[in-house]
Amino acid sequence: MTFFYGLMGFVMAATLLPSVFYLVLYLVTGEDEALARAGKLWNLLRVFTLFGFNLMLWGHVIVGAWQLIR
Repeated sequence: MTFFYGLMGFVMAATLLPSVFYLVLYLVTGEDEALARAGKLWNLLRVFTLFGFNLMLWGHVIVGAWQLIR
């Protein structure tokens, strides 16, 4: 699970940082394309976060059920 936590942390940071960068770029330049890209990256970050949470939660449920059966 440690590898999974690290991987999901990396993936979330890899989408959060560019999203913040494009949001700041929009605030500085006013380009609508930068705002659209920031929004898309933000939505992708939410998908990865929910996926990681669900996978972690169900992984613990499966491990707990496995330990009850043994």
